[in-house]
Amino acid sequence: MKNTIAFLGTGIMGLPMCGHLLQAGYPVQVWNRTRTKAQSLAESGASLCDYAPEAVSGADIVIIMLSSGPVVTDVLFGKDRDNSSVAAALKPGSTVIVMSSIPVETSREHAVRLSNHKVNYVDAPVSGGEKGSIEASLAIMAGGDSNDIVNVRDILSAMGTVTHVGPVGCGQLAKLANQTIVGITIDAVAEAFLLIEEGGGDLAAVHKALIGGFADSTILRQHGERMINRNFKPGATAETQLKDLRTSRELADNLGLDLPVLNLTESLYRDMCRHGRENLDHSALYLELADRKKA
Repeated sequence: MKNTIAFLGTGIMGLPMCGHLLQAGYPVQVWNRTRTKAQSLAESGASLCDYAPEAVSGADIVIIMLSSGPVVTDVLFGKDRDNSSVAAALKPGSTVIVMSSIPVETSREHAVRLSNHKVNYVDAPVSGGEKGSIEASLAIMAGGDSNDIVNVRDILSAMGTVTHVGPVGCGQLAKLANQTIVGITIDAVAEAFLLIEEGGGDLAAVHKALIGGFADSTILRQHGERMINRNFKPGATAETQLKDLRTSRELADNLGLDLPVLNLTESLYRDMCRHGRENLDHSALYLELADRKKA
């Protein structure tokens, strides 16, 4: 018998991730704040629940894919129907896997609080965006006890490639490193593309020429193409990118580190969101930088 999974949060990323678990034959109980966003999963065999505590009841594994640390904390430990919480409804011996990007210390605090309920905890944020979630090719950075990782590896592998990066909190630490690189590299590609365009170059031709060279990257390939085509439908939003860069900068501050490029990139995304582009793809930083030329 396969483990019963509760999946909380079926947004841009969570919906296809949950779909892969259903395709792999797992019984899945689903909760999303907006029920209609999870409706297609019911057609694939998922059980839709109106309340988060209801969804986790009896589940062996609980996967959380929500927007931020405060939201995850609220869903886990806040009160819902009948003054109950998700934490109180969890089955002793079950495992909670938080695949959201949340602060390192928040994940460690969650692990301690859930241990009081005799519940295991794995932090396993992902990289790969909407494309990776659809293709089940996500890079999954898992932090936790090695036995807990072994027990959930098959489940996580249905959604991507799993790497155990250390104890609880290290998954989030790896994700912050990832998002720092992503945010800074998107800015580098955007600045380079503006330089090409204003210098009179053929942007599509130069993009093709750079692929395979030393500057090549997934960001150059995927987000560079978005910039060329002016396609900024979100795979990951600027608002989410800003949240992750802010979390990276706050951690750096707490560690006494001065990371000037991180600080600058965070300020660029902050301006972008303030100018009404928070719900565009994070590669739309290109538009923010283009507007600066006009100022």
